[in-house]
Formats: sequence, structure tokens, C-alpha cells
Amino acid sequence: MCGITGFWSGHDRLGGDTENLVRSMTAKLSHRGPDAAGIWSDSQKGLALGHQRLAIQDLSPAGKQPMQSNSGRYVIVYNGEIYNARKLRDELEKNSLVPHGWKGHSDTEVLLASVEAWGLKNAVSRFVGMFAFALWDKVEGVLHLVRDRLGIKPLYYGKSGNTFLFASELKSLKEHPDFVGEIDRNVLALFFRHNYIPAPYAIYKNFRKLEPGTILSLPAPDASAESDTYWNTWENIHSAQSSPFSGSYEEAIEELEVLLSDSIKLRMLSDVPLGAFLSGGIDSSLVVALMQKQSSRPVRTFSIGFEEARYDEAPFARKIATHIGTKHTEMYVTSKDALGVISRIPEIYDEPFADSSQIPTILLSELTRKHVTVALSGDGGDELFGGYNRYRLADMRLSRVRKFPGFLKFPLQHLIGAIPKQVWDTLYKPFSSFLPKALRMSNPGRSLHALAQLMRTSDEKEFYLNMISYFEDPSLIVKGGGEPETKLTQTAQPAGLSFREWMMAQDLVSYLPDDILTKVDRASMSASLEARVPLLDHRIASFSWGLPLEWKCNESESKIILKDLLFKHVPKKLLDRPKVGFGVPVAQWLRGPLRDWSESLLDESRLRQEGFLDAQLVRSMWQEHLSGKRNWQGQLWSVLMFQTWLQQQR
Repeated sequence: MCGITGFWSGHDRLGGDTENLVRSMTAKLSHRGPDAAGIWSDSQKGLALGHQRLAIQDLSPAGKQPMQSNSGRYVIVYNGEIYNARKLRDELEKNSLVPHGWKGHSDTEVLLASVEAWGLKNAVSRFVGMFAFALWDKVEGVLHLVRDRLGIKPLYYGKSGNTFLFASELKSLKEHPDFVGEIDRNVLALFFRHNYIPAPYAIYKNFRKLEPGTILSLPAPDASAESDTYWNTWENIHSAQSSPFSGSYEEAIEELEVLLSDSIKLRMLSDVPLGAFLSGGIDSSLVVALMQKQSSRPVRTFSIGFEEARYDEAPFARKIATHIGTKHTEMYVTSKDALGVISRIPEIYDEPFADSSQIPTILLSELTRKHVTVALSGDGGDELFGGYNRYRLADMRLSRVRKFPGFLKFPLQHLIGAIPKQVWDTLYKPFSSFLPKALRMSNPGRSLHALAQLMRTSDEKEFYLNMISYFEDPSLIVKGGGEPETKLTQTAQPAGLSFREWMMAQDLVSYLPDDILTKVDRASMSASLEARVPLLDHRIASFSWGLPLEWKCNESESKIILKDLLFKHVPKKLLDRPKVGFGVPVAQWLRGPLRDWSESLLDESRLRQEGFLDAQLVRSMWQEHLSGKRNWQGQLWSVLMFQTWLQQQR
């Protein structure tokens, strides 16, 4: 895995400083690729490309970047892996499409040869992998930026003055003298709704994230970029559902095993040590089981545990590892470990980012990197196979809300909200064991409070938006911030998609790339670890959307087909437990070991002086949380992540 960066100013304004500048920008990404650094520049055009290499395949100098195509037409800096490079290489050779032969066996060389043979869009459409790259076409004088179908690898771009800039991470862009980092308050409002910043937006004005499945082409640094989509998730869903899987459920399990086994096999190709994250949940356990099936030696697996039993999945992961026969390593996380990570979060993520599972993900990545350079992850199963509890809850809650007479909604909403969540939890506990499995809740107080908020609407889009929002009205906390449109607010529910399928699709195009994959990419890359996600092979995504919804999830069960496939390899008794997210005890830590750190960031005079947030609202939430009257952990964590990020900007 690697880091890429570059700029295009269109003339020799920098003179001899062009190379020094791109070297400086490239060095800021050294964590993404500590094995080598390389640059290429054309000072007359004011164009420069930089690359930091984490050598995974073809460790020789023949795999270094920036790399020029054999004809000399193209120059590329590339971050990612083309897993079917061997197959593409054979096809190119068979059709005599590599007249100058090969210099090495890297997938970068295959990528360039594919572009020369088939053209950029056709070539990218053939790739199986994760990637973000910048390609300079010397003949046409066009700079292309490309991102993979599902947004596994990041790419930022934008203009400052007359200069076009791009990079894997924002920290690289800040090295350029033309960079202007003005915080976009409207985007900040989006952050406080979602706890992440959805693409195409970035925290700074005039900068954006390249959207998944997109080719951006720039004919000149001061010209308007042209955007072309080579993969559209909504079109893919429509295509898959128009030609659904025609076999039986048992045949679907067999086909899924073939597809996932092939995806894992491709992702196990590496010239460096390889392992896997293992949480003990369905997705990671399935990935590890199929990895071990294809390995002649025990697979290296890694997990994180917590001293707080409610959050501790390490014992489950240990049992799975023992059954499968992996070489397992685990580490227990304490609040002291968390404090050590928190100070580094702004540097790791560059933007405000408030998924608190970032903490264990960073620690897990650092643990794993001590032993291997590549790790497979189970991410993607929830979005493709209906794994999130909120899908079932949203369906259930919407149905219930619609049944309430209008005159009862307001008093019920007021009554539920007036009773603290902890009280609801206490009242619910004695009855939980007598309830049907489908009605059991791990956080009844939070669920009831969410239901009270959702009584305000019966529109499905607005209903789901409110359900997943941390601040229902971010304009109340962000001064001068008004939310721009996002995929969630713009995209109507296509004909033929149920409400649950629409939620899954929305998460696939936004929550997955902008939260889950962002979390994993920055955490793993901060440790110079390459994370691969076999469930997000686009062939598996297409297959999943061609399956009946009831094979994936229903009113009482999620990820049905994934579980049944896993139970072929791992006993059901080892996995028959409620779903536990990869979380940390933020609520308790904020009242305990993180209290002093939080108090300094939430100081009222400081908030007023900075001028971004409503100090009175923040202080009110903080006092209610400390007293135990309300649990504001999600909202406070977003405030704290913004505050600690803002502190670093000074």
C-alpha cells in the first residue's frame, strides 16, 4: 500500500523548487509507504507527482513509482492493489499487447499496460481490486484521477489559487505554499450529523474527496474537471435485481463460497507476511475460516480485548481461532492506551472523524504490524448482507410510528424523552429474558429515545436520516453552518427497492466508504499496514444484490446466508450470541480517565473564543453527561474530536 500526492500549476512558477516541494509533500505520507519515496516532475508545466511505497509485490526496484508506461506516454502514482493483475498480464501477452515486454512483475506495470491496450475507462472496468491513482497523459496533456468502485482507498483534490492539488491525505496538501485551509462550516454541520464527513465534501473549502467509481479528468490546472463514472452502485443494484440469482438457497451458499474463496485467494497474494483481523464476529470469522482452508500453515490472526466485559470480544475471537487453528495474538486495551492514541487522532485522520472504534482499530493495526505487513479484514458484510440492527429497528419503528394516532404522538414523545435512558434500561432489564429474541434490545433506553425523536416524521428518507443522526439539527451547535445536500438527502428510493434495501444501499455508498473504510484505511496506514477487504470484491457486491432480501436478513435475523456459510466451517455454538459492535466504553471514560482531557477542550471561554460551536449547548450536554442524567457520549465524542482536531490546526 502507498501514498500518492502531486500538483499542477501550469507553468514554471516554482522554478527549481518544484522537485523540493513535491518531495516535501511526499514525505508527509511516509507512514503510508516507508519502504521508498519517488518523484517525477515536468517543471515547464509546473506538474509534479510524488509516491511513498509500501512494497507488497515485486519488492525489487522494478516496482518503484512514479512509473512510466513502456511507450513513455503515461506516468502514474498509484495506491492500491489490482488482485487480478496476473490474469490481465496473461491476457495482454496472449493478444501481443505488450510490444516492449515487462520490466518486473508489479501490478503497477500491468495497470499501465492495460490502459495503453484498452484505454483508461475500459481498463479500470476490468480491474478487481482497491485503488486510487493519478495518471498523467503526456500525449493528450490530461491529468486523470481514479478511485476504486466502493471507495476503499482515499483521494482528495482541489484548487488553491491557480494550482490543482491532490493527495491520499490532506496533510500532504498542506505542504504546498498555495494551500489555503479555510474550514467549511456547512461541511462541519454535516460532520456533526454523521460523526464523519460524507463525500464529496472535505473539511476545507475548495477541496473534495473523489467519489468511488469515478474518473476525474483535468485538461489544464485552471480548467473545469470532467467527471466520468465507470461504476455506479445504484445502477449495479438495478442490474443485479433485474437478473436475480435463479438457483436454490443451497446453491446460493455454494456460489457465495466460491466467490468469497476466490476473493480471499486473490487477496492472499503477497511477497510479505500476511494475516487477518479476527473479532470473533460473523464476517471476520468467515474470512479467516476460508483463509485457513487455503493455507498450508496456520494463518496469523489478531484481536483486541477490553477490561470492560460488555465490550470484550476477545474471548470469542480466541475460541474461533482455536477451532480454526490459527496462530492467534491478542491485546487488551485500557483507558491509558486510549489516552495515548487520542492525542494522535487528528494527525492520523486529518479531518474531524468521530467513530470511537477508531481507537481500537488504531491499536489493532499497530499490534498486527509488529508481525505482518498485510491483514485481511471482514468489513462490508453488514452493508451487503443486512447486518446492522438499525435496519430491523428502522423497519419496526417506522411501522409502529405510522400506527400511532396523530394526537398521541406528541405526548408519547414527550413522556419517553422525559425519562432518562438509564431509567428505561433499569425498567427493561427484569423483563428482557421473557421477551422473544426479536424484541430484545441491548440498549433499550437509547432505542426508546430514538423512537421518540422519530415520531416527528413518517417519510422514509427523513425517518432514516433522523435515526442515524447524532445531532438532528446541526445548525443548533455549529454557528453559521447550513448542511449541503448529500447522497442520503438527494437519492430517492428506487422503484422495486424495499425500505430496508434502500437503507443498505445508502450505507454502501456513504457510511461504508466515508466512515468504516476511512477508519480502517487511516488506522492501518498510520501503522504502515495494508488492510484488504475480500467481502468488498465488486463481484460479491453484485452477487449479494441479486439475492432475495429474505436470504440476507428478516425481522429477527441478519446476515443469514453468511452465517449458514460460516456454519459449514465453524460450529454454530461458537457464534450464537448478540451482535456487538467494535466499540469502546466512551461514556464511562468521559466521566473517569478522560474527564480532565475533555474538560480542557470543552472549556466555555475557549469555545466562545474559537467561535465555531454553541458553547452553552456543549456545556449543557457535558454537565448532563457527567451527572448521569443523560448519556451524550456520541455527541460529545464528535465535539471532542473536532476540538482536538482544531487544536492541532493552530
